[in-house]
Amino acid sequence: MKFPLGWLLEHASAPIQYRATIDVAKLGSRVSPDFQYLPYTFKPALELALSQSGDGVWNDAMLTAPSARSEGFEDVGTVHAVRRMLEYGWDKDSPPVYQARRILFRLLAEDDDPALLFEFAPNPGAKTKFEEEMRLMARQTLREAAGAALAQAGFEADPRLRGAARRTLDRMMEFLKSPVGAKPWIRIGNRQVLSPDAFAPSIYALQMLAHMPLFRSEHYEGMELLYRWLTRPLPRQEQMQVVGKKIVSVPLLVMGDRLPHRNAVEDDVPAALAWIELMARLGFLRRNDNWSKMYERFVDDCGRDGVWHPHKGLAMPRSSNPWVWSSYPLEPSRAGDERWADMTFRIGLIARLSGRPIDLI
Repeated sequence: MKFPLGWLLEHASAPIQYRATIDVAKLGSRVSPDFQYLPYTFKPALELALSQSGDGVWNDAMLTAPSARSEGFEDVGTVHAVRRMLEYGWDKDSPPVYQARRILFRLLAEDDDPALLFEFAPNPGAKTKFEEEMRLMARQTLREAAGAALAQAGFEADPRLRGAARRTLDRMMEFLKSPVGAKPWIRIGNRQVLSPDAFAPSIYALQMLAHMPLFRSEHYEGMELLYRWLTRPLPRQEQMQVVGKKIVSVPLLVMGDRLPHRNAVEDDVPAALAWIELMARLGFLRRNDNWSKMYERFVDDCGRDGVWHPHKGLAMPRSSNPWVWSSYPLEPSRAGDERWADMTFRIGLIARLSGRPIDLI
């Protein structure tokens, strides 16, 4: 495919310029040594780094994401902040990521310290008791999210991360092979909800595995089971699960194919491209005709100059999915030609991840 590196170097922000050159064009050996410092000149990245607390945590939280109405990085949690820094092109040994690593590795351990629940910790003044099942669910969610950030940072070989990934994959495999995996829904009253024994993959578990290629090659059976699960039709039921004595929303669980048709793309264009990138990293994109066709439509929406433009309107697409926030948009401007830089870069990155030939223009 045609990749407009020249256009991106002229119009895109520093992180996209850097990652387009290094991650897509693969020109690291042909650029000036000073080029590696380009991501550290980007003002929003510096602002995000400076908003970190001295203990390496952002806003005493892990998984909160700024709302659409937030200014800057208000209320961002540590996992999303670290992953955003990595998306900006900052190294795993850069000061903010280095500072956050200690707490992220602690989250991987089976640590019962109540302080490590962060935003999931029960309100001290709450009248209702915080059940053990809710505590276990919160810790598993935090463990997988921390694993996703550390895997993206390049710690695949670390035994702590590998251990957490193995335990998570083992539990998923046990579920996917079980009768509960075949029929995970149960009826309570007039509602269909997920069984308390259902351990479906979360978006964070998928992101963790996506950045661990060697680990995936060592666990072929688990990855095959996962692929079959991700290609199942997405259930129509609202994603609610029995946890202890409560029924809670579980939007982070992936219950099947989140990109089954074109309408799903149009509903949230950035989330659709993020899903395709995730499938490419997992090695699933090229073997799935439907996802490949969806990606080809993105490629077809690129003009002769290789720059992507939307089918309808001239507005920069937005996403309503919090898990997309870490990677989109990296470009701060919503006006001018640069508003197409994020999508154009991602389309090229997916081509590189899926082994397609890249024609630099």
